[in-house]
Amino acid sequence: MKDIFFKARLKTHRGMAMVSAVLFLVLGCETMVKTSQKALVTYVNPLIGTAPATTISALKHGHGKENNAQVVPYVTIPFGMTNWTPQTKVTETKCHAPYYYTDSIIQGFRGSHWLSGSCVQDYGSMTIMPISGNLKCLPEERGSKFYHKKERATPFVYEVELEDHDVTVEMTATKRSGLFKFTYNKQGEAHVVVNPNSDEGEGFVQILPESNEIVGYNPVHRIYQGWGEPAGFSGYFVVRFARSFENYGVYRQNEILEKAIEISNQKNSGGYASFKVKQGETIEAVVGTSFTGIAEARKNLERETGHLSFESAKANLKTTWENLLAKVRVEGGSEEDKIMFYTALYHSYLQPRVFNDADGTYKSFAGGEQLLNTGGGDYFTDFSMWDTYRASHPLFNLLTPSVNAQMMNSLFLMAEQGGWLPIFPCWNHYTSAMIGDHVIATVADAYVKGVIDLTDQQYAYLLKNAFESPKDFEAYKQGKGRRALESYLKYGYVPLEDLVEESFHKNEQVSRTLEYAFDDFALSRVAKRKGDKKNMEILTERARNYRHVYSVQDSCVRGKYANGNFIADFDKYVRQPFITEGTPYQYTWYVPHDVRGLVELMGGEKGFNQNLDNFHRTGQYWHGNEPGHQIPFLYNFSGEPWKTQKLVDRIMKTEYSSEVGGLSGNDDAGQMSAWYVFAALGFYPVAPSVPEYVISGPHFDKITIALENGKELIINAPGASKGKKYIQSLKVNGVPITKNYLNHFDMMDGGVLHFEMGEQPNKNWGAQKEDRPFSLTD
Repeated sequence: MKDIFFKARLKTHRGMAMVSAVLFLVLGCETMVKTSQKALVTYVNPLIGTAPATTISALKHGHGKENNAQVVPYVTIPFGMTNWTPQTKVTETKCHAPYYYTDSIIQGFRGSHWLSGSCVQDYGSMTIMPISGNLKCLPEERGSKFYHKKERATPFVYEVELEDHDVTVEMTATKRSGLFKFTYNKQGEAHVVVNPNSDEGEGFVQILPESNEIVGYNPVHRIYQGWGEPAGFSGYFVVRFARSFENYGVYRQNEILEKAIEISNQKNSGGYASFKVKQGETIEAVVGTSFTGIAEARKNLERETGHLSFESAKANLKTTWENLLAKVRVEGGSEEDKIMFYTALYHSYLQPRVFNDADGTYKSFAGGEQLLNTGGGDYFTDFSMWDTYRASHPLFNLLTPSVNAQMMNSLFLMAEQGGWLPIFPCWNHYTSAMIGDHVIATVADAYVKGVIDLTDQQYAYLLKNAFESPKDFEAYKQGKGRRALESYLKYGYVPLEDLVEESFHKNEQVSRTLEYAFDDFALSRVAKRKGDKKNMEILTERARNYRHVYSVQDSCVRGKYANGNFIADFDKYVRQPFITEGTPYQYTWYVPHDVRGLVELMGGEKGFNQNLDNFHRTGQYWHGNEPGHQIPFLYNFSGEPWKTQKLVDRIMKTEYSSEVGGLSGNDDAGQMSAWYVFAALGFYPVAPSVPEYVISGPHFDKITIALENGKELIINAPGASKGKKYIQSLKVNGVPITKNYLNHFDMMDGGVLHFEMGEQPNKNWGAQKEDRPFSLTD
């Protein structure tokens, strides 16, 4: 059967061109995988990254939660509204993931909206927990020991033994619902406790014994700009049991209110249902979720689960993941290599999340009370934009462009409803959580690659972010518009005097300057394609603003005052307040659109390469944070691409592993994992909005990519998986190529890339000036 994970159709939505994609759960499609082949989904280990990172750069450079990938073992459909995970931490507090491998007690099973791999906070979540014997409701008291040897984590089912309750738990999912089987291994009293995870002591639970349901909601609060304010919606849930209750009630703190049917706005509260079970008896439950209401959660449950059995739902979800993973088939390499690759692909496809109900209904953006409808397709939120514009969205543009088109459409719907394109939209709200304005780069990459078109109004929203600030200070304070845009436009950089007060990340002036320069470049590419010569020229000039914070004396970026003087006290090897999450030396290389210009600032190729060599020799490279993800590929721009080939190979082997600590720092909605996917394929999108990929060399002997347009791209690299990491030569459809980059549109035409690999570098291949990737200065 053909892969129908995504079906695309063109649809006009509010006057905008929109590519609509539908996620299909396909029954009985396992026959698409040859019986002689191992199912690709069996290579995915969701536990990778659930323990503190053990990689070299994470231990050297990471701080606190930066040393943990912050992923959890999600059972979910790709981009699912609600993701299901065992819970070892009850809180929704910032930087506390619901599950950590190092914990030994499971408190329940959470319908989660945790941004995978992040250091933000969960929201609107609920938890369900089976217990036996005496009724205990509070998470810390009802929790049970578990052992990893009796834990099975996959993308389509999670299974575990709860030792203290002698209960076997199985969990699977649809897009908006979770399905559970609780098998009680001893006869007697059985209970299932349900609670909203509200740290604020808010929320609501109601028992409906006549329909075997427990329903409720958990109000959502904003974070970053507007921290703690109501977000304008809640996480709603309906838990439906397959059998009648023998007893029920609600609780608050340690007080159990038997036969009471409702409780609201109480700390540590929830509800329960009780049963009498025989040994080995199973209680099944399904949980529907929604962001619009309890009735809608029930509709989602009925529409997605209906008469679906647990085993059918599990099989459907397994097939869905298998179909997605099969878009990239790798051959050669060890079992561990395949585990790391397909787990990385799984992690890449968890966020952003679907926000609308099954019928298309969703709450309007930025706290609006209006209920809107997509009219088809999906509306997405939770864009970790500072991270995912780099590799995650380019990966979607390559493998699943129709769904990325929906994501871009969602961003413009947010602009329609809120007046500004959101810079880091999470919790269906403005946040300005991180620096930069990378919604521009994300949209530009999709537009330049032909994944989307832009209406004049959509283009106007992009220009608005780059040229205007809100006239209403309260709107700016709430997260609309670029931070510090006024001083950036005045000086060509953000001076140290601008403390950037209305932001979660204050100061960080040099990093902001560098990132705005790149975003301006990305928008100049849009302006060029739109035929807007005036703005193209203005933005192209602004794209060179990185030069204003570069100190020739230090061969490094440096904080600068409004009078043009650099800060006096300076050490490029240690963290500085004008740099985001790193050192000045680490951020110096963030000029992805004009590496050639950076080469010139460093005195030419010799000076550039010596400086970059020194950067790596002194251990400054930190793979665990995103601003450096393009650095390993920069030698392709300076005549020494063989060093890129060596570096990428080393990073893949030392910053990733198949162990539970095998992700180097926060995965950040899949960006860390998407880097690995691209590196394994052998190329990387250094400058999104430039339709090129910088070559580093494949790490499997053969890779087959099934493109969404029906064509096939085959990448041959015999010996790559056996240590031959250096490119000797490259043929594209039989024609020898010396360019050390690939064109996106050529790749989308399919064909064959044939790499000759070797154990020693060929220092001539790809080294000539005419063979190098795009730079603005060229």
